[in-house]
Amino acid sequence: MKKIAIAMTILLAIAACSKKEAVQQSAASPAQPAAAPVPTTNALTGEVVETFNGGGYTYLRIATASGDQWAAVRETKIAKGATVTVDAQLTMENFESKTLNRTFDKIVFGAIAGDAPAAAAMPPQMPPQMASASSATASQHMQSPAAAGIQIERAEGGKTVAEIWAEKGSLKNKDVVVRGKVVKFLGGIMGKNWMHIQDGTGSAEKGDNDITVTTDEKVSVGDVVTVKGTLAADKDFGAGYRYEVIIENAKVQP
Repeated sequence: MKKIAIAMTILLAIAACSKKEAVQQSAASPAQPAAAPVPTTNALTGEVVETFNGGGYTYLRIATASGDQWAAVRETKIAKGATVTVDAQLTMENFESKTLNRTFDKIVFGAIAGDAPAAAAMPPQMPPQMASASSATASQHMQSPAAAGIQIERAEGGKTVAEIWAEKGSLKNKDVVVRGKVVKFLGGIMGKNWMHIQDGTGSAEKGDNDITVTTDEKVSVGDVVTVKGTLAADKDFGAGYRYEVIIENAKVQP
């Protein structure tokens, strides 16, 4: 016990000296500010190996550290061989440019680093309410209005909205039929019309009360429609536009 007491006394003395020394050092030199967190950016940086203009856009093939990637910005003068950084606003796969009569496997739409956010390029089909990256997040764009009092009868041979969510694993890549009320509609996005439908099943808290549908047909908010299309699960369009459940290429049935 006596040895333990001596050891504890020595340790306390060492700790006290260390504390005193730290205080003296702090007083002798000004305090250094904590390092600010380094912001992360979604950008492409590299040498321009190919460039051309079309339809008000400048298309760039950029040699990045991970390989060549295509980007599109508002039409500007950029020389081949220049090193650029493109701040990405939206990434699209299998994007078809009707002006160029060309399909890009993957392309980033954005702005040259340093340009104002309003200078960011967006696909020609993208409407202003989705193209403005500064006005809302992808999550906000994908949200649908909360609609109360909807009670829509299930379509014959179909599923309810909540059932589609619950069975998305087994229904993936299969045709589904669902009837619901159109609570949101956006036309001409990536060559498709987009709508949100609800039938009164599911809950807003769980997020299984609403389903997104793409179609070539036009409907109006408030319409009650029956649609048939292919169910996709965990569909990622890039730039934060990811849908756990979406019905694609749907036909509005009479």
